[in-house]
Amino acid sequence: MNKEDKIYIAGHRGMVGSSIRRKLESQGFKNLVLRTSAELDLRNQEAVNDFFSSEKPNYVFLAAAKVGGIQANNTYRADFLYDNLMIEANIIHASYLNGVDKLLFLGSSCIYPKHASQPLKEEYLLTDTLEYTNEPYAIAKIAGIKLCENYRKQYGCNFISAMPTNLYGPNDNYDLNNSHVLPALLRKFHTAKINKYKEVEIWGSGTPRREFLHVDDLADASLFLMNNYEGEEWFNVGTGEDISIKDLALLIKEIVGFEGELKFNASKPDGTPRKLMDVAKLASKGWKYSIGLREGIERVYEEVKEMNLEKV
Repeated sequence: MNKEDKIYIAGHRGMVGSSIRRKLESQGFKNLVLRTSAELDLRNQEAVNDFFSSEKPNYVFLAAAKVGGIQANNTYRADFLYDNLMIEANIIHASYLNGVDKLLFLGSSCIYPKHASQPLKEEYLLTDTLEYTNEPYAIAKIAGIKLCENYRKQYGCNFISAMPTNLYGPNDNYDLNNSHVLPALLRKFHTAKINKYKEVEIWGSGTPRREFLHVDDLADASLFLMNNYEGEEWFNVGTGEDISIKDLALLIKEIVGFEGELKFNASKPDGTPRKLMDVAKLASKGWKYSIGLREGIERVYEEVKEMNLEKV
C-alpha cells in the first residue's frame, strides 16, 4: 500500500476496525474511506454497490461483522448468520465489480471443528462438525473464506483472509449479555471490587482453554499481510499460547485487585473445550505478536476504570 492509496475500512468503529484505523494513521495513511452503519447499511447490496462505484477504494479491510459471546451467538442465531453473510458477500462482490486492488477478510477461530486436534491448523477447516452455540457465525465466516478463495480462482481477485483468535483491547464490548469472556470478566471483577462483593460468578466449569490476542497485534498482522502476502491460503493469527478460563479469571482478579472468591456456575455453557491456534504458517512469513497477556490486560483495565462500568 502507498500512502496516497484510498483505503476502505469496513467496520471502522468496531474493536478491530478502529485498531486498523489507528495503525494506518500512525503510519501516515490519510486517504481513509469510512462509513458508519447509519450512513451505509452493509447488508443492503444496492447501497454497498453504489458506495463502491462512487468511492472506488484501492484497498479494503473487511472488519465489519455482527459479533457477540456464547449467549448472543446462541440466542440470535438467524441474525448472526444472515447479517454476516450479507455483509461479507456484498463487500467482496462489490470489490470485484469495482476493481479493488486487494481485500483482506477477517474471520474468527470459531471456523474450526469443535473437537479438532490442538493446536488448530488451517487445514482442519471443514473436517468435522462445528460447536453448536456459534455454528451460524462460524458458517458465515467460512463462507467469507470461500468467497475470497473462489473470487481469486474465478476472477483473479487479490482477496486474502486471516482468522484471528479471541481478541481483546480498546473499544471492546463490556455488555454482560453479549460480550466475550475476557471483557466480561474484567467488568465483573471491577464491579465486584468497587462494590465490595464477596464473590464473582464465572460461567461454566473454568476448565476450557482459550487463546487471547490484543487487537493492536491483529491490526499489525493485518497490515503485514496486506503488504506482504498474495495467495489463496488463509492464515491463523494468534499467539500460539492459551490459558484456562479459571487461570484467566485469577489473573484478572489479581490485576484488578479483587479480594473475594470465585464461584463457578457449571450450569452455564462452556463452549468449545479448547481453541488454540497453530500460528506457524504466519510465523514462517515473518510475523509474531508483541503484546503479552498480562501487559495487554493491564492496558485494557486502565480503559475500563475510566468507563464507570460498575454504575451501568
